[in-house]
Amino acid sequence: MCSRCGKAAEGIPPTWICSVENHTRHYFCEGCARANLRAIESRLDSAWW
Repeated sequence: MCSRCGKAAEGIPPTWICSVENHTRHYFCEGCARANLRAIESRLDSAWW
């Protein structure tokens, strides 16, 4: 599931972004990743976006 919007993964394997924050893996769907691309590239924690 997407850590941002809660969308369930469809298809195997999903083409999602994986981020490790505070030793925990977070997965983000394509829509959330595209909407927050600059924050992801700036290496901001997901709490900031």
